[in-house]
Amino acid sequence: MGWDVTIKDGMERDSFDDMDPSYAVGLDHEGRVVSCVRALQTTGPHMLSDVFSAILGGEPPLRSPTLWESTRFCVDTKRLGRGKGQNSVSYATCELMIASLEAARNAGVTDIVTVIDPLMDRILKRSGNTPYGYVGKQTDMGKVPALAALLDCTEERISRIRAFANIKHDVFVAEDEILAAANYQSEVQPADSSTQLIDLNGYCQEQINAAQTESERGAALALQRVLFDKFHSTRACNA
Repeated sequence: MGWDVTIKDGMERDSFDDMDPSYAVGLDHEGRVVSCVRALQTTGPHMLSDVFSAILGGEPPLRSPTLWESTRFCVDTKRLGRGKGQNSVSYATCELMIASLEAARNAGVTDIVTVIDPLMDRILKRSGNTPYGYVGKQTDMGKVPALAALLDCTEERISRIRAFANIKHDVFVAEDEILAAANYQSEVQPADSSTQLIDLNGYCQEQINAAQTESERGAALALQRVLFDKFHSTRACNA
């Protein structure tokens, strides 16, 4: 976008990353990171108050323990496909919106402020996530204009995004499930019988992502764990 950012060792990092912010990270079917968004408290330093303050036009920044600032909303448009199906840019974008809103709501946060460009503003509106208001004025930042939008963390807003993307399942996955899947993928070698296990694991991942109820998702996760345990049991016997 032409914004002035600091890149070190291939990663963008700023002083706000030293303030223990919260990140939501999206994964594709293969467990690769395809999206992320950062949340900062507004009671201390944050992007709108310290970096994009020109948007405020001299007005004081909004500060509240129940107001979070959403930044670094990013989706991998090269890895993900088009359309609205799973592993598409649209699906990943909506899934990340749902995750950020639900995480904020579960933490007692009622509202989110986010600095966006007009393109992202249109994306929010198309996906059922229309801002309920704006702060300050639209201001040029780098190569694009930027504005500060306000979103509430209500069930109504989350439901609209879910309906647009047809996402009915819980978008969060437990950390131990992620680690198990990562270990499974790294240890399975694509040779003879293990090739079938890889294909079955991919099938399980598809069923997990397609699950529309907790029971369906639980059954898919259980099958994945059985395959994981069976594979390691077989390797132990052959060792």
